[in-house]
Amino acid sequence: MAQKLTDRLVRSLPPPRASNRITYDTEVRGFGVRVTSLGAKAFVLNYRVNGRERRLTIGSYPDWSVAAAREQAKELKRSVDLGDDPMGRRHEDRAAPNVGTLAKRYLAEHAVRKAARSYRDEQSMLEKLVLPALGSVKVHEVRHDDIDRVHREISARRPIRANRVAQMLSKMFNLAIRWGYRPDNPVKGWHRNPEDRRTRYLSHEELQRLGTVLEAHPNKACANVIRLLLLTGARRGEVMTATWDQFDLEKAIWIKLSAHTKQKKEHRVPLSAAALRLLRDMRSERTTSRYLFPGELPDRPLQEVKGFWAGVCRKAELNDCRIHDLRHTYASILASAGLSLPVIGALLGHTQPNTTARYSHLFEDPLREATDRVGTALNGLIGTNHQAKENLEHRES
Repeated sequence: MAQKLTDRLVRSLPPPRASNRITYDTEVRGFGVRVTSLGAKAFVLNYRVNGRERRLTIGSYPDWSVAAAREQAKELKRSVDLGDDPMGRRHEDRAAPNVGTLAKRYLAEHAVRKAARSYRDEQSMLEKLVLPALGSVKVHEVRHDDIDRVHREISARRPIRANRVAQMLSKMFNLAIRWGYRPDNPVKGWHRNPEDRRTRYLSHEELQRLGTVLEAHPNKACANVIRLLLLTGARRGEVMTATWDQFDLEKAIWIKLSAHTKQKKEHRVPLSAAALRLLRDMRSERTTSRYLFPGELPDRPLQEVKGFWAGVCRKAELNDCRIHDLRHTYASILASAGLSLPVIGALLGHTQPNTTARYSHLFEDPLREATDRVGTALNGLIGTNHQAKENLEHRES
């Protein structure tokens, strides 16, 4: 039987022996208070949508007073009359994916296509930096302030890492749009921390010292890894996982298959005479492994040269030099020889011109040398202020 609900009435309602009992209000149809067998009381609203009856819990008593719950019931009924389904929306919100779910799908469907090292790096960023802060937040509820907070907190310790996290999140939320999780990307507009591009190249003297150490080193395989990196400008992973069937030594070409390149595109690289000599020497001592640099197991490539490189750097007195700087050195030699940026980019396998643009400053010396040649050729053939003054003094004397 319906009654006008009051706080006094609700307080006095006894619990049923089992299950629950609802006492409905006489003022707002469908509004009532539910009492369980344990004595818990909560306000509810019954309504119908598309012929289906739904029951929505408004809130518990005494956290909600009768007056407040009744007003909320009236507001909900008005929204139902306008076509809303509050209970259905609540179910959708509960079922909506959170950032943790988005991260799992991102790794499984997108990051998995990247190189193994890149995949592990992004997995680490998600597990250690993103999910502890945002993992339980619904994807559609993430705001720019949330992203800004995460980026700011990481920036306090590792500013460059913070930029990488933001770049990854931007891609993640672009995919969230494609997957229908939300209509926009909350990462747009983030402020990048300043980054100074690394410009470490080996000088002529450093290359001489490096060559001397490599020549005397007993680990010939690792020494040849370093030599091939310098002679081709390839990435470390490309060299260490290279197989003999990728090389046509007669045509002097290295065909890097799409599965082995960072850009996931086939990259055909011409080989220099020095690179060919190195590869032919290596082939003459080839084992049964298909890899240029076999690991401990013949069917696996060499896994790591970091320790070898660290020791070589100490002996050759190469300060602050990473293995990737060998690739920079290769590019710097090309640039200093006057090769164009598109040619350098093609040899390095760059797909974006701005990636190669970091070497543009190295053109200064060959350009100065070229213009000096013009000055030398024209010296004495055309008048300059200095030459004109000398001629005038000669006539006056």
